[in-house]
Amino acid sequence: MTNQKDNAQYSMTDARAQPELTVPRDERRVNFLVLGLAAIALIVTGWRALPTAAIPAPPDFSMYTDTEQRKQMFFEYFLPLVTLRNQQILEQRERLLSLSERRGSLMFWQRMWLQQLAEEYEITEFDVASDEDWEILIRRVDIVPPSLALAQAANESAWGGSRFAVEGNNYFGHWCFVAGCGLVPEDRPAGAQHEVAAFDSPLHSVQRYIHNLNSHEAYLDLRRRREALRENDRLVSGLELVGDLDRYSERGDAYIDELSEMIRFNELDDLDVSVEPDSTVD
Repeated sequence: MTNQKDNAQYSMTDARAQPELTVPRDERRVNFLVLGLAAIALIVTGWRALPTAAIPAPPDFSMYTDTEQRKQMFFEYFLPLVTLRNQQILEQRERLLSLSERRGSLMFWQRMWLQQLAEEYEITEFDVASDEDWEILIRRVDIVPPSLALAQAANESAWGGSRFAVEGNNYFGHWCFVAGCGLVPEDRPAGAQHEVAAFDSPLHSVQRYIHNLNSHEAYLDLRRRREALRENDRLVSGLELVGDLDRYSERGDAYIDELSEMIRFNELDDLDVSVEPDSTVD
């Protein structure tokens, strides 16, 4: 039976704080408190942020007239982005599994981190005492196989040449439903309100894609299959998960068959073995 919490929509927030370099004596006590709260915030967020500034802009994939060269450049650009996000998720998962083992004796900042993680993965009112909430969160905090991500990016963006990829950094065909949130499709039916979402960078498109598979109710079966693979010590691969993407495209089974063929033909499944295995911390 599907829990109502395993259904949500995308959201993201960002907050930053910077202390003063010099502080008058009568303000130190207040600022010590501020610095203490800032330290807790850094612990909660894991002391990390996405290094978006260090990621180069995508090349003009249309300049590569040779098909194999264009494929190579496409994969070489997007694999590091997918790997970056997967590594961050694995770090989250490692910490989450560690806390799960001692859920009855968690410290205040560990509970704060869990609540923030649950909100990131679209679980409202996460209850530390609920085994079901833990099960849902652990199921969501996991990687998307590189082979699957690369095949879908190539398929949805026409190897980086689609209008939505070039103008909106949208490589996975995501829609949005607020006026001005993206690009209006030229063939949008009369009366339709959707737009194709625009992102600040290709990395943000990758983030949104992985988040979508890890949180939306349409991909619950995919998450359950991934969970079963973990439980049976089997590789989480794109070919294992692709069959549960029937709701990603209106093309249904034809879309799944096309992705499977892309993974096999381009030998993308070889990339999946490089993803670190599931593990816990003592």
